Amino acid sequence: MKIKTIASGSKGNCTIVLCDNINLIIDMGISYLTLKRSLEENSLSFSDFKGILITHCHKDHTKGLESLLKKTHLKVYIPESMYESLKEYVPYSKCEFIEDEFYIENVKIELIHTSHDAPSSVGFIIEENQRSLVYVTDTGYINRKYLAKMVDKNAYIIESNHDEVMLMDGPYPRFLKERVISDKGHLSNKTTAKYLKKIVSKNTKNIILAHLSEKNNTEKKALEAMKEEGIDESIQIRIAKQDEEGPLIEV
Repeated sequence: MKIKTIASGSKGNCTIVLCDNINLIIDMGISYLTLKRSLEENSLSFSDFKGILITHCHKDHTKGLESLLKKTHLKVYIPESMYESLKEYVPYSKCEFIEDEFYIENVKIELIHTSHDAPSSVGFIIEENQRSLVYVTDTGYINRKYLAKMVDKNAYIIESNHDEVMLMDGPYPRFLKERVISDKGHLSNKTTAKYLKKIVSKNTKNIILAHLSEKNNTEKKALEAMKEEGIDESIQIRIAKQDEEGPLIEV
């Protein structure tokens, strides 16, 4: 299994997951042409992909979805309860409705139900051939039930959205600050570091901190929070960027 972040942040999100027999896209918050160019630069095309997993309906995760579905064969894998929020631009015929645990060929995927101000928002645990990836962004907290399922995985792509002091001292209006720090908002650096401290193991090789706020965070602060929490220094920690693709990482 290999992973690559194409874009991550409030302006657009997209990640690709390359498995032995199938490839998947997670979220489509960038343009069709942007993703097409990225795939071509990595000797890939849309015909190499099985489908797309969507975390939730917000535009920074779906704004390129309509164009993608019109121009490719790809199916959208979503819980049926999410369809209502996507139906304006996702044809019913393009949907594969999924349960909390399902398989796409030999790839096992388990849903993590997240807490965000969007209907039926989810994250994913993806497993294939003893390799495992957790993908969680856009959530105010992680329920203990799902945190337990996230323990001892090989790689994590997880939100580290804001520094709490920067957020509260920053330019956002009060209502927006309250949204971000609420249980249906986003994870702070400190909260993410505390979660990771509980779930990483000797088998964890990669952590990618995702969805960093441009106004309320810095890469330095996100990384410092990991260090302060005592995350194992042998784990490779990277920052997913908004306007720069990440490297192709072997899970």
